Amino acid sequence: MLAQLTLFPALPKTLKASHLLVLLPKSKAIPKDAPHDDLLASVLKRRAMKADELVKSFVSANAPDGALVCWAMLDFDQDTFSQQVQVRKAMQPLLDEQPGGIAISVSGDTAQRQRMAELAAYGAWVNGALLPVHKKKDERKPLQKIELYGVTDKKAFDALKAQAAGNLLCRELTVLPPNELTPGAYRQRVKKLAQQNGWKHREFDMKALRKMGAGAFVAVAQGSDPDDAAIVHLSYKHPKAKKTIALVGKGICFDTGGHNLKPSRYMHNMHEDMNGSAVSLGILLAATEQKLAVNIDCWLALAQNHISPKAYKQNDIVKALNGTHIEVMHTDAEGRMVLADTLTLASRAKPNLIIDFATLTGSMAMALGARYSGVFGTTDELAQRAVSVGKQSGERMCAFPQDEDYEAALDSKVADIKQCTLDGEADHILATRFLKRFVEHDTPWLHVDLSASRCEGGLGSVATEVTGFGVGWGLRMLREK
Repeated sequence: MLAQLTLFPALPKTLKASHLLVLLPKSKAIPKDAPHDDLLASVLKRRAMKADELVKSFVSANAPDGALVCWAMLDFDQDTFSQQVQVRKAMQPLLDEQPGGIAISVSGDTAQRQRMAELAAYGAWVNGALLPVHKKKDERKPLQKIELYGVTDKKAFDALKAQAAGNLLCRELTVLPPNELTPGAYRQRVKKLAQQNGWKHREFDMKALRKMGAGAFVAVAQGSDPDDAAIVHLSYKHPKAKKTIALVGKGICFDTGGHNLKPSRYMHNMHEDMNGSAVSLGILLAATEQKLAVNIDCWLALAQNHISPKAYKQNDIVKALNGTHIEVMHTDAEGRMVLADTLTLASRAKPNLIIDFATLTGSMAMALGARYSGVFGTTDELAQRAVSVGKQSGERMCAFPQDEDYEAALDSKVADIKQCTLDGEADHILATRFLKRFVEHDTPWLHVDLSASRCEGGLGSVATEVTGFGVGWGLRMLREK
């Protein structure tokens, strides 16, 4: 449950709050209407700081009544990501005390106050809620109330609250341990979400996938017991929608690497290899709550990559749903296998755009680290639009090439295409070239390689290591005309 938000147009003469965040526009002087301005002046003097240095570093102090107060300034010439980080860091000491409620005061002109208020409310929602932990005694307390002083336009916050709900769903699913989120358990959760939100729900289980000839997906999933993998299709329809967007998510609930077994260092946190599916679900939930005027088809590839006598192996040749024969080169390149057949199904529905999300390659993490994710588009214009939306949303994207001549590395002597190469060079690009083979009807397509799904110390507005990256970006992409 997200904290309840209450708006107040102006500060009362006496603001009683045990935990207070004060956000100010960049200025060389402390505004006279700033709460506890005398205390702030005293703190700045003691630290030999100028007022406008609050843009770089927030300050905090206890007011005479015992309240914890944090002050920060925002520079509106900075990008969205920088503003998100400034607000999150200033708010964190307040949330660390796990208060029942916090008060937020914003100053400046109307546009500045609205901007600061939106950043602060979203940050309070995504960081004030609790992610699942498994401890004998959990004494954590969620944030229950947000009082926001200085704004009156509530409409914008409804959309932000829906986005926060989508981000939290993504992060909640991602942190669940692999014994709790097996493909079968995940399918049950998705079915319940579909019932709650009125989504059309259909499952293609292993029996159906074998019959259909989805050999790429089945190759990965056949090593698991029980046989609970599936491609799940969810649909959201809006009566005024003029376009249909397909969201495709990689949902590998645990990735051992298969016969090409990962060492323990790289197998740790592989229960999070289903993050792409969680991003897709988070976007779908938020879009539904926002009642966005767009049709959404959501395709989730839910499976595990296990070792067993039935598991696929190097040099197997499998036939994908679209008839392409694939030479298996490395069993730890399972993500592109399950996505291949899922992308074929998604493209056969002829949407206006496909966006797939996947924690797909280690080479993307090597290229970008954990602070950006990589994106590929079927046109330069589409890729640059994705990058622009990343700047606007604070979920930053870097566009990569996928020129045709890269694909020569995937030439196979015994099949139509190799799954990957063994040297790993430019694997994030080769994976995209591979996947492109399975997008039919020349459907416009964006592939997002989620290197920023986990970032130590948090990222943007989000304070936890699991970031929910992609939900905010995806929602803004859905709203693009």
